[in-house]
Amino acid sequence: MNGPHQSKSERPAASVTRLRPRRRGALLDDAQLLDTQHAFDSVAADYDGPRGNNELIQRMRLTMWDAVHAAMPAGARLLDLGCGTGIDAIEFVRRGFRVVATDWSPQMVERTRARAVAAGLQSRVTALHLGVQQLDRLEGEFDGIYSNFGPLNCAPDLRAVAAECARLLHPGGRLVFSVMGRICPWELGHYALRGRFGRARVRAARGAIAVGMNHHTIWTSYYLPREFYRAFAEHFSLDSYRALSLFMPPPYLVDYYRRRRHWCERLGRLDDRLGGLPLLRDMGDHFLIAMRKR
Repeated sequence: MNGPHQSKSERPAASVTRLRPRRRGALLDDAQLLDTQHAFDSVAADYDGPRGNNELIQRMRLTMWDAVHAAMPAGARLLDLGCGTGIDAIEFVRRGFRVVATDWSPQMVERTRARAVAAGLQSRVTALHLGVQQLDRLEGEFDGIYSNFGPLNCAPDLRAVAAECARLLHPGGRLVFSVMGRICPWELGHYALRGRFGRARVRAARGAIAVGMNHHTIWTSYYLPREFYRAFAEHFSLDSYRALSLFMPPPYLVDYYRRRRHWCERLGRLDDRLGGLPLLRDMGDHFLIAMRKR
């Protein structure tokens, strides 16, 4: 990566990651959080397949990878919030970063550890069973924090997450998050045309809403980019944000994409060219937002 940044290895800051004792009274046994944990545990074994890593997901993932790579200093120490099966963490290690990968699902954490061992990269990836609501238990300092495909949509208190991210980052540290947006034109059209108007309006709900997955429930909140940033504004300045899968179909319509691949790839190029424009960047299946610690 280009730029006049000092790598983490050149600074004397702490590099050991430790977990603090659990705070008394913390909402670690909250029923909704456990619902979400069990839902992701239930799909961890096959999450690298069509459910979690089809062609449309991989296209969005590549955009995220390049954004993180461009934002972080060479050799940076990164924190992954909601690492899933570790695909992102391993990619960033291969790009020269060191990663502490966390997830609220213990089964996802085990998949990440196994992936690191299989790749021979376990010395540069630390995988921890830790939810985004438990960041107060994490010690150490990071150059950057990233989160891909909406783990922060499941955070019970975004302002608390923002405060903990600020504590964990060195001055000028960066955040790069992929977040599920509130306005997804493809989703509105897809479900409205099928008469499923309640499903089409799911993202308009305020606060957490129950979303089904694999006969389990994920408690999810959807955001406009400005709503999301509001929770971080005290500690972070906004660098940029852009739409992901605005013109391109969202990942759950991968069968549609496969039947019309050539046409959809043209739509994807529109995403690349226009997804960062005002108004358009406020829509899409996800948005990619980058911030800097004040």
